[in-house]
This record gives sequence, structure tokens and C-alpha cells, in this order.
Amino acid sequence: MLRAIKVRLYPDEQQKQRLSQAFGNCRWLWNYCLSLMNETYKETGKGLSGYAVKKQIPQLKKEYEWLKLTYSQCLQQVCLNLGVAFNNFFEGRAQYPRFKSKHHQQSIHFPQNVKMLGSAIKLPMLGEVAAKLHRPIEGKIKTVTVSMNCYGQYYASILTDDGKDNPEQSVKGKAVGIDLGLTHFAITSDGSKFDNPRWLVRHERNLKCKQRRLSRRVKDSNNRNKARKQIAKIHSKISRCREDFHHKLSRRIVDENQVICVESLNIRGMVKNRSLSKAISQVGWGSFCTMLNYKAEWEGKVYIEVDRFFPSSKTCNDCLYQVSSLPLDVRHWQCSNCGAKHDRDVNGAKNIRDEGLRIISLGSRDNAYRPDVRRDSRGRKKSTVALSVG
Repeated sequence: MLRAIKVRLYPDEQQKQRLSQAFGNCRWLWNYCLSLMNETYKETGKGLSGYAVKKQIPQLKKEYEWLKLTYSQCLQQVCLNLGVAFNNFFEGRAQYPRFKSKHHQQSIHFPQNVKMLGSAIKLPMLGEVAAKLHRPIEGKIKTVTVSMNCYGQYYASILTDDGKDNPEQSVKGKAVGIDLGLTHFAITSDGSKFDNPRWLVRHERNLKCKQRRLSRRVKDSNNRNKARKQIAKIHSKISRCREDFHHKLSRRIVDENQVICVESLNIRGMVKNRSLSKAISQVGWGSFCTMLNYKAEWEGKVYIEVDRFFPSSKTCNDCLYQVSSLPLDVRHWQCSNCGAKHDRDVNGAKNIRDEGLRIISLGSRDNAYRPDVRRDSRGRKKSTVALSVG
């Protein structure tokens, strides 16, 4: 079973210079190969694979001798990663590969020849780099990705394989439905509500002050670089606080439940709403669901997503009566059919749980259906006759 552990690195000044050189060389090679692929396709109508551009590295080292200062397998991995990026694009999993900039996060990949030495990591051509290992590294090391954020902090993501198979998934146990929101980050079917920490709001005043200071600095000056790093430090703080909250909450939910049902959300479409885009972007629903997914897989538990068009909030959990409309400002409502009183979010979480269990009972992972809405070939909403998947 593959697992990744992210640890903090503390390289010395000489190692920082070597890492900076390696980051620059790998970034240059990525941009060179991407440009070569684009030009080849324009001229011949055919693209190049990652293995094809990797064969040009020996010739490039003769023309640009500074490429020899970087570990050869790191350069080879750049070409392979570019080939994977194109495969992801053609299969619809990612956008078209873009050119890399020195102002964004930098990273290099070490596919082998990495050793763990207690409180340090031994990397090729870098030697022993001090590291903060907060947990033991178990299993065989597959790859190590060394990265540097915009603030200048160094990290290593260590991918290991313990040689064990993933535990068999079972649905025997407690099931929970989770309704994600903005006022409360998560509402569970058992009535628990977890407040949204709103980390960006907590640091917004300090962030605005630093951004105004940056706007007054002269471009390409040292003072501008210092101001830019101050802003990057605040964003790093916000990101780490949000990630810590997601990890703790996802671990708690996975430990307490066997089946986890959530609603699939079109976050990319939701952020187009100018009134809610900032709040949706800072809450981090996507990363939270990703954590729930892989942690449940590690524990042999079931994670399932209910289709976003399933009317979870407008359906009475007691009698399954569906109201015609339910505005967002209505947080509590009473069913006109059975008279049951509902908390909008808790009722939605219960319906998500029940729908997830219904899908599992069918023996397939088919999405829940929305009786009056389907999508045509262009992705637009379109009315249709109700169809049952059962």
C-alpha cells in the first residue's frame, strides 16, 4: 500500500544553492521540452512523448554544461512528468500543461538513491539534509519530491510502499452523511455541526496591509521581494491552518464511521458566483473530500459520493415528500405532508446518507438521479421524464 509523508527540510546555505540550481535546471528543461512539443505538433501534426524528449538530454548537456550540475535522474523525471501531464490532459483529468515560472513553488523529483538517516535525508548530489521527521518512515521508499514554497520553506514528500494490500472494504458498521456548507463547514446526519474556521478572514486585515505595502514598492527591487515574501508567509500560514483542520476533522470522521456519504459538488462552477466565490475558495471542500477518500481506503471503509442534483435539502427524510422550492435563506422548514420539522442541513445530511446506502445496496456505484433534470451533450440542463435506476 502506497503512503506519502510530508516532512520539513532545513538545508544549509550550500545545499540551498544546489537546490536553487536544481530547481532552475528542471524548470528550464520543462519549459524547453514543452516548447519543443508545441512546435513539433504545429509543424508535423504529431506530438512527442515523454520518452522521446528524454533522449535529448545527453545532447542538451553538451550544449548547456550547467545541466550537469543537476542529478541526471531528476532531469529524466521532468520529461516523464511532462508526458504524464499530456496524458492527463488528453484523458480529461487536467488542463493543458503550462510553462513554469521561478516565482511559484519549485520542486524536483528523486526516483531512487534516497536514504533515511534518523533526523536527516540523504539525497544525491546534496548529501545529508536535516529534516524534521514527525513519524517513522515505514516501507520501501519509492520517490522523494523536494519542494520550496514562495516563502522559502523546504519540504520533502516521501512516497513509501509497505508491501501490504489495501484492506477489503466493508459496509458493516455505522454510516454517516455529510452536508458541506459555509456557515458550518460540515453537518453530519447524526446532528453534529462543525463551524467554519474562516482562516482567511482571521488574517485578512494583516494581508491587506502587506498587499498595499507591496503595491507601493518599485518593481524588481529588494524591498519588493521582501514584501512579496511577507505576503507569501501569510498565505502559507492560512494554508497550513486549513490543512491541519481538514486532517483532524477527516481523521475523526473516518475513525467513527464505516460508510461515509458526501455530496459531489461542482466547485469550479460554484466559484463563478461573485457573491460566494471568495467564501467557497477559502473553505477547501475539495481537499477535505480527498482526505476522506484516501483515509477511508486505508482503513477498509467505504467513501461514496451522491450526485449533486439529488434534492437532499428539499426532501423530507421522514415521508420522502419533496417540496417544489426551498430558498437558501430558509434554514428550518416543516413538511406539509407529514408535519415533521426539519433543520435544513441535518435533513440534507440524512438524505445523503440514505441515498448513499441505497446506491451501495444496488451493488453498483451509479450516481443518484434527479428526476426532472439531466444534461445534454453540451453539459446544459434539460428537463426530462423521471427515470429510475432501480
